[in-house]
Amino acid sequence: MFKALADPTRRRLLDALFAQEGRSLGDLEAVVAEHVEMSRFGVSKHLRQLETAGLVLTRKQGRQKLHYLNPVPIQLIHDRWIDKYTERRVTALTELKRDLEEQS
Repeated sequence: MFKALADPTRRRLLDALFAQEGRSLGDLEAVVAEHVEMSRFGVSKHLRQLETAGLVLTRKQGRQKLHYLNPVPIQLIHDRWIDKYTERRVTALTELKRDLEEQS
């Protein structure tokens, strides 16, 4: 998953899906084209890597394949790695608040 998140084009695709889910390959190709010149095949390849990492889910609707953001893997990383490092800071702030309220 970290490899999938490392590429700026793939992060741009995830941002586009966060803004509006259920996008087709053509829609996502237009989003990428605003920033980088890339073929439809290139965008498709990036989407495939995001699907493999579990960050994008797809659903066929007629002839179109719609793409949806799956935030669960990112949340799991946050819970496992980021939360434990911010916990001390949050605890320190709540203790400071409690101490200041007790003094007044």
